[in-house]
Amino acid sequence: MSSNVQGRLALHLSHLVRERDPYLASEGHFYVKEYIYQELSQWGLVKRQGFRTLKKWANSVHENLVLEIAGTQALPPIVVGAHFDAVPGSLGADDNASGIAVLLELAQYFYDHPTRHPLHFIGFDMEEYGLLGSQAYAQSSRQNREKITLMISLEMLGYIDQQPHTQKYPSGLEYFYPNTGNFIALLGNLRSIPTMMKMSYHLKQNGALCEWLPVPFRGNILPDTRRSDHAAFWDQGYTAIMVTDTANLRNPHYHKPSDRIETLNLDFMAAIYHGMIQILRGC
Repeated sequence: MSSNVQGRLALHLSHLVRERDPYLASEGHFYVKEYIYQELSQWGLVKRQGFRTLKKWANSVHENLVLEIAGTQALPPIVVGAHFDAVPGSLGADDNASGIAVLLELAQYFYDHPTRHPLHFIGFDMEEYGLLGSQAYAQSSRQNREKITLMISLEMLGYIDQQPHTQKYPSGLEYFYPNTGNFIALLGNLRSIPTMMKMSYHLKQNGALCEWLPVPFRGNILPDTRRSDHAAFWDQGYTAIMVTDTANLRNPHYHKPSDRIETLNLDFMAAIYHGMIQILRGC
């Protein structure tokens, strides 16, 4: 089973890992967006949520891709999101093809195994330009008074290093967490603490070492905790958690041309995938 998951993750990565900045690598960006659209379309109607970037240097329209899988009960949805854009000059294997690959596999699994809650699987665009896609979605949800049980941001899931002293932290946290970069981290607002505890248990049960950090005040006192799409949901008052390998606090290839498939650990990604299944089934 695990080897099959690894093979499917590797296949997704072979399509996703390429330069895909929306302006400086628009061909790659279009290809990746349409690949995600086609993959998700196998499991239901995929909505294209358009949003405009109101920047002086880039006044243009972009799209989030949204697949909504019905739940077995009339409950508010759980949102699982990952961004698909990358910075200029980087192939973006870990950042964030790894998150998208796991999201695509989760969508396929839960199409066949629905949960109590509806599940909304979203590919967010323009994360690297300031969380613009997730801000558009979260703001629209709040304006429409939509309830969201939980938002989970899959942000860089593929890089580990088993050597000591490979994990860095914002100042002060190094005294409380391990210095070996071989775990998956959960960062959530205070209302998510019970969920993070359950998530940590399931991830560990499926072979992924896990650490978690509660973050007050929407992360404003610790800006490093706001560096993905979950922060847009924090800002709108929703419960949200980032699942991450901690980006540049561990990965030396972060935002570089060397962020390639061969730097990823598919065993680790598969363990996260299996853990996420147990997490979402238990919600």
